[in-house]
Amino acid sequence: MVSAGQSGGGRLAIIAGSGFLPVYVAEAARQAGEDPVVIALTNEADRDWSSFDHANLGVGNFAGLEATFRRYGVDRVVMSGGVARRPAWREVHPTWRVIKELPSTVRTLLSGGDNAVLQMVIRLIEAGGVRVVGAHEIAPDLLATTGPLGRFSPSDEDLRDIAQGAKAADALGLLDIGQGAVSVGGRVVALEGAEGTDKMIERVAELRAEGRISRRRRGVLVKLCKPQQDVRADLPSIGVSTVLNAKKAGLAGVAVEAGRALVLEREAVIAAADEAGIFVCGIDRGLSAGSFF
Repeated sequence: MVSAGQSGGGRLAIIAGSGFLPVYVAEAARQAGEDPVVIALTNEADRDWSSFDHANLGVGNFAGLEATFRRYGVDRVVMSGGVARRPAWREVHPTWRVIKELPSTVRTLLSGGDNAVLQMVIRLIEAGGVRVVGAHEIAPDLLATTGPLGRFSPSDEDLRDIAQGAKAADALGLLDIGQGAVSVGGRVVALEGAEGTDKMIERVAELRAEGRISRRRRGVLVKLCKPQQDVRADLPSIGVSTVLNAKKAGLAGVAVEAGRALVLEREAVIAAADEAGIFVCGIDRGLSAGSFF
């Protein structure tokens, strides 16, 4: 069986950061008949890769990355998992291609948003003849589908919060800052920054406990792909921890962009949401409140 991203020639490499996503991608690749090579990022990857051909490399080690590609005959690569820290420019081990672009590379690392950094990395990888493919091309079952995923559906008030949250997430994405927003009672109360989604939701819980957010109105977390985002890297994702944190924060549910967001451990997410009494749904971008799905 040949996967959507398989070329039939060289091997697939998975650049693995933290979290479960790299594991799902690696297992999906194996099930599709691939023999993936895992490149575990030092101080980021947090899973056991001993059952795969693998290498450990620093985030900025482009020379080591290129050497690993040559060693294993890699012709495609997936970038997956979390990366908490950007490399300092002194930690960048460049190839000649990187050296030629070193000034712009350093500028992007220092001041570019996450999407700008990822686009730079993709460009540098593909300049060496290796094609970057999206996690969703290898594991399409992870993509959120349109409509409620579990037993619960958003109410009319929730739909209004989804509309407000989507507007905020869209504006935030255009600034290349984050992908998520929380709206409570039609008021945007939190925007995702460098701390990530779970920390943002924890902040909402703290604000509610302090009485700065209404306890009567529940609210919604919305996560959208950035409008200018390269969908081959860093698609919005949710997992069981997202649902549990949303419950702790008193939210009514979680809405993600259908077809451009990932649901990790789908069955576990649905079970957790059903038990918590909250909804998880995929929404179609650009539709008006009340017609998201």
